Amino acid sequence: MQAAGIDVGSRTIKLVVLDVTSGDIVSYRRTETTFNPHEQCQRILSPRQWDALVATGYGRKLVQENFEAHAITEIQAHALGARKMFPQCKAILDIGGQDTKAIALDERGKVRKFEMNDRCAAGTGKFLEFMATSFQVPIERFGDFALSGNAGLTINSMCTVFAEAEATSLMARGHNPQDIALALHLSVVKRSVSMLKRVATESPLVFSGGVARNRCVATLVAKELNSTILIPPEPDLIGALGAALHCRQRMLSGDSRAQS
Repeated sequence: MQAAGIDVGSRTIKLVVLDVTSGDIVSYRRTETTFNPHEQCQRILSPRQWDALVATGYGRKLVQENFEAHAITEIQAHALGARKMFPQCKAILDIGGQDTKAIALDERGKVRKFEMNDRCAAGTGKFLEFMATSFQVPIERFGDFALSGNAGLTINSMCTVFAEAEATSLMARGHNPQDIALALHLSVVKRSVSMLKRVATESPLVFSGGVARNRCVATLVAKELNSTILIPPEPDLIGALGAALHCRQRMLSGDSRAQS
């Protein structure tokens, strides 16, 4: 039997399928969310290869109502997924497309405290994507572009519009684009680390979410915390993995509602 977890995010939809007996990952997929998440969910869930499904992410209710699924919060899913990948982890920083989550775990891996920025895209992947477009640099290369810059500049605003205006002003004064890009990345990191410190001070820290693929952000987070951080091989799949793990737990416990 197979248990599946789907994470419907603002930019991408991720699916992870586990073997119920072993707990091993059987397969995983991802696709863009686009402006039609229902259609994209249909696409990623077909052909059906799983026996039960648990959803998480901002679109979890859509999946629950249309695909016979159970739903759990993103906080719960990320806690389960991060702890599965790194059993020693005590804290999680997840920076996704449109929100940032800071989570503290207790000794058993249960959520002790959390904070979430989901009211504004400031300091998220969407912010970095917008800025990369302004610099005419592909988002996949924006982190390396920034790492080639020198520290010293400061971006004070985290509002996307005002931050872009600051960056434009710095360019007009002749500053190196790479230096400005580094300052933008640092502003994201300082905001995220500030949130993290209000919630969790213990390590090890797992850095998850799509932004964890950005080498500049990862480097700056480790530097700001003066600590080594743990990054999963597929950091954007942690939520879907956690949902799949929850699904597997329900199936093993004999919860008939877990199987659809």
